[in-house]
Amino acid sequence: MIAVAAAAAFLATFNETFLNVAFTPIMRDFGVDVNTVQWLTTGYLLVAAVFVPVSNVLYHRFPTRVLFSGVVAIMVVASILGALAPTFGVLLAARLLQAIGTGLLTPIGMNITLAMSPREKLGMNMGIMAAMTTLGPSLAIVLSGVLLTVAPWTTLLWVFGALALVVLVAGAVVLRNVAELGRPVLDIVSFLLVAFGLVGVLYGVSAAFGGSALYAGISGVVGLVALWAFVLRQRRIEHPLIDLRPFASIPFVLGVLMTMLGLMFVFAMNVVIPLFLQSAHGMAPLGASLALAPGILLTVFMGPVAGKLFDRTGGRWSIPAGFLVMAVFVTLVGVAAGYSSIVLFAVLYIPAVLATAFVVGPSQTFALSHLDRETSAHGVTVVSTSFQIAGCVGTSLAAGLYGALTAANITAGRDEFDSLLTGFHGAVALVVAVSVIGIILAFLAHRSTRPCVTETREPARAKDVDGAVESVMRPDVYALSTDQTVLAALQTFSERGISGAPVLNADNTAAGFLSDGDVMRYLSATAPSSTSIYSFAADDDLTEAMAELGSVNVMRLATHDVRTIDRNASVADAVAALSDARIKKIPVVDPGTGVVVGVVSRSAINRLAVEHYLRNSDAALAPAR
Repeated sequence: MIAVAAAAAFLATFNETFLNVAFTPIMRDFGVDVNTVQWLTTGYLLVAAVFVPVSNVLYHRFPTRVLFSGVVAIMVVASILGALAPTFGVLLAARLLQAIGTGLLTPIGMNITLAMSPREKLGMNMGIMAAMTTLGPSLAIVLSGVLLTVAPWTTLLWVFGALALVVLVAGAVVLRNVAELGRPVLDIVSFLLVAFGLVGVLYGVSAAFGGSALYAGISGVVGLVALWAFVLRQRRIEHPLIDLRPFASIPFVLGVLMTMLGLMFVFAMNVVIPLFLQSAHGMAPLGASLALAPGILLTVFMGPVAGKLFDRTGGRWSIPAGFLVMAVFVTLVGVAAGYSSIVLFAVLYIPAVLATAFVVGPSQTFALSHLDRETSAHGVTVVSTSFQIAGCVGTSLAAGLYGALTAANITAGRDEFDSLLTGFHGAVALVVAVSVIGIILAFLAHRSTRPCVTETREPARAKDVDGAVESVMRPDVYALSTDQTVLAALQTFSERGISGAPVLNADNTAAGFLSDGDVMRYLSATAPSSTSIYSFAADDDLTEAMAELGSVNVMRLATHDVRTIDRNASVADAVAALSDARIKKIPVVDPGTGVVVGVVSRSAINRLAVEHYLRNSDAALAPAR
C-alpha cells in the first residue's frame, strides 16, 4: 500500500513539469505566446493548491480504494482529452482537470503512508514519499526531453495517461480502507474563500515580474484578505474545511516552513538551470535536461537513507546540514556557470540536489510526527497545500528574478552572455538565502522540541485539590538512561512491574519516554507473529525480533517530545496534562533545574479521587450513624 501511495505521489508531481519542455512546439501548433503557454504550469499549480484542502473531506467520507481509483481515473480521462485537444483552450482545460487529480492524490497518498507506517519506520517511509515527490517534477523534465527528440508533444500526454492507468489498476488491486469514515461536510463558502485566497496570492507572485505591478499587488491583497476571512470562518463553523489545530504546534509550523524552503530550492533550480544552459551555452533541451539527471536519479536512493537517519536522530543535525550543503554547492554552481565546462557545472550540482533529500522528507516527517492521530489528516492537508504553494512561488520568483536581471543588463548595454549570467546569479542568490533561512529554522525547530516544564495554572488553585502534585507522585523513579538498549528497558519493566519509564540524560533531565506500547508497535512492524508479544507465543520470528532489541537504543523508539509537569503544580494540573496528552504517566520535574524528581500516573490520581470521595462520604454519614 505504501508503494502504491509513493507511486501516486510520483505520478501527481511528475505531471507538474512534464509539459514544460514542450512549450515551444505547443506555441507553434496553437499560435500562442510564452505568457499564454506558461499557464499550463502556473494554472496547474494553482488549481492543485486549491483542491488540496478538499482531499481531507473526501478522505474521511469515501473508502480509500474507491476514492483513490476515482481520482486517478480523472487524470487518465484528462490525459486523453489533452492529447486529442483541437485548441489551446481545450488543452488548458484538460491540464486543469489533471490538476484536480494532483491536488487530491498527493495528500491521499501521504495519509495512506501515515496510517500504515509504525512510528519507528515513519521517517523512512516519509523519506520514500519525499523522494518520489521531489523526483517527479525533476525527472519529468529529463524524460520529456528524451521523448520530444523522437515523437510529437502529444506523446507526452499519452505516456502520462498510460502511467496513470497502471497506478489505477495497482490501487484497485492493493489498497484497502485505512481511514476512519464519517460524513464530513464540504463547506462551499470555505472552499471559495481558500480558492480566491490562494489564486490571488500565487497569481500576484507569478505576475510580479512578468505583468503589471498594479494588478499583481491588487491580486495579492485580495488573496490575503480572502485567506484572512477563510481563517476566521474555520474557527466559527462546525465542520471546517481545514482544522487549524495543527498550527498550535510550533514544531509542526517550523517543519512545514522547512519543507517549503526545500521545495522552493528544487522548483527554482529545475526551471532556471535548463533556461540558462539553453540560452547562455546554446545547449539543446535534451542536453540541458540531462545535466540535471545524475543528481535527480541519486536522490531516489538518498531519500530512504535520509529517512532512516531521521528515525535515529530526529533530524537534529541532518536537516541543518542538508540546508548548509545546498547553500555551499549551489554557490559553487553559480561560480562554475561562468565557465565553459558543463561537466563541472553538473557535478557540482549533484551534492546540492542530494542534500534536498535530507531536508524535504525529514522536515515533513518532523512536522507530522508532532501531531496526534486526530489532527494528522489536517496536517497532511496543510503540508500538501504547502507543496503546491512552494512550487508556484519557487518557480515564479526564480524565473522572474532571472528574467528581470537579464533584461535589465541587456538594456544597460552588457553582452548577452554576461546578462544571462547575472540573471542566473540572481536566482542562485535567492536559493542561497532560502537555504540560510532553512538553517536558522532547523535549529529553532530542535529547540522547540526540548523537554520543557509545563506551565502551571494559577498557584492559588493548588489548594483547590488535595495539595500539590508531589502528594500523589511516585518519588522513587524507575528511569532508563540514553545509552541503554530496548531489551534492557524491557527487563526493567518486567522486574519493576511497570509499563513505561522516562529516559534521562546524564544530568537527570528528561530525554524521552519509553512505554511497552512503543516496543509492541516496533515488534509488530518487524515480526508479524509479535502482534501480541505478551501472549508468550513461541515463534522464530518473535525470537529474532526480541533478540534484535538487544542492539536497538531506547532513544530510537522512545517519544522525544516529552510532556513534563512542575512539582509545584496542582493535582488538577496533572489531571489536565494526562488527559490532554492521552498518556498514562507524566514525569514531574524541578522547575529550577529541569531534573526529574518523580512520576505521576493516572492510577495514582484515580486512587486519590476514590479515597477523597470515600473519606467525604464517611464524614457526611457519620452524624446519622
